[in-house]
Amino acid sequence: MTGMLPYGRQSVTEEDVAAVAAVLRGDWLTTGPQVDAFEADLATWTGGVGVTTVSNGTAALHVAYAAAGVGPGDEVVVPPMTFVATASSAAALGATIVFADVEDETFCLDPAAAADAVTSRTRVVSAVDYAGHPADYDALRTSLVGSDALLLADAAHSIGGTYHGRPVGSLADLTTFSFFPTKNLTTAEGGAVAALDPAVLKRARRFRGVGLVRERDDLRFPDEGGWHQEVHEFGLNYRLPDVLCALGRSQLRRLGEFKARRDALVARYDKALADLDGVLLPTRRSWADPAWHLYPIRVLDGRRREVYDRMRAAGIGVQVNYLPVHWHPVFADLGYRRGSCPVAERFYSQQLSLPLYPGLSDTDQDRVIDALTAALRAGSVRSAA
Repeated sequence: MTGMLPYGRQSVTEEDVAAVAAVLRGDWLTTGPQVDAFEADLATWTGGVGVTTVSNGTAALHVAYAAAGVGPGDEVVVPPMTFVATASSAAALGATIVFADVEDETFCLDPAAAADAVTSRTRVVSAVDYAGHPADYDALRTSLVGSDALLLADAAHSIGGTYHGRPVGSLADLTTFSFFPTKNLTTAEGGAVAALDPAVLKRARRFRGVGLVRERDDLRFPDEGGWHQEVHEFGLNYRLPDVLCALGRSQLRRLGEFKARRDALVARYDKALADLDGVLLPTRRSWADPAWHLYPIRVLDGRRREVYDRMRAAGIGVQVNYLPVHWHPVFADLGYRRGSCPVAERFYSQQLSLPLYPGLSDTDQDRVIDALTAALRAGSVRSAA
């Protein structure tokens, strides 16, 4: 029996294994030279914008919000079409979450909706590069005119992508990345924060290191001794260890190859599914070069659940990304209501992610295409009968 095809998975080579093994045989497992080296490597993909690594993508958001000064009394604007952490990590710092709807077609944060959501209490507006397609950052900047809010790019899906030829990581005041196994490169668990302002990056780096201050010029008691370190603001241990940074460095060397294979798979899906009735395919703005993390189709006529079940039964591990964040019980219990973001909610009712990862063969992709076609036709035949 043919096994289940996942919607996403890591691509690990012997070179990756060797890179990790070399660190395991060395003197540093955590907080060593591979951390600085991985951060420098990442900066070559962010247009030179400084980066600090962290332990996972959720930690990256928490660190970024903390570095932005988010706290009780602040508001953070978030689109609902994202993983819950984009909102929950700000709520954990005491912020009030304000949900703003997404654009039809890209399902990234709608700049007009963001502008309507911004108030004098807004500390951060968070855009999400859904499926790897960059949000419209120039329009979002315009929507923040007159506000002191910082713009954050949740780029968990989009490292390696560009917007008007500018790299993801250089487009917002703060950018967060995720290196989970299904993402465009992996460190097993891991993430990173990029910041345009070196002072904000410094705050981020300290927060991920429990708030410890070691630089002599910043110490309040610099003459205490060579061992001395201080905490001026609370932080958490969100460090990414050397052994995982070594994996990340090895993976990053193939990011261009990963992106090219994803692009090729997206093109094959686009061609094969172009004339298939009952689905809508993902779109791309002319100014974007997405780093496709997902291939999100829309299943029409209320058939998403049926098609999901049929494809799963056929061994195709399709997924739904995501439940609108304000529908989660934790937000419903705070008074957030369904119906407030109709574009995102309508998209959720139709969305289905097809398998997409560099190791997906053309043969296996054809299996996905055949299973989707069969699932749609089976329902149509039954309806006709």
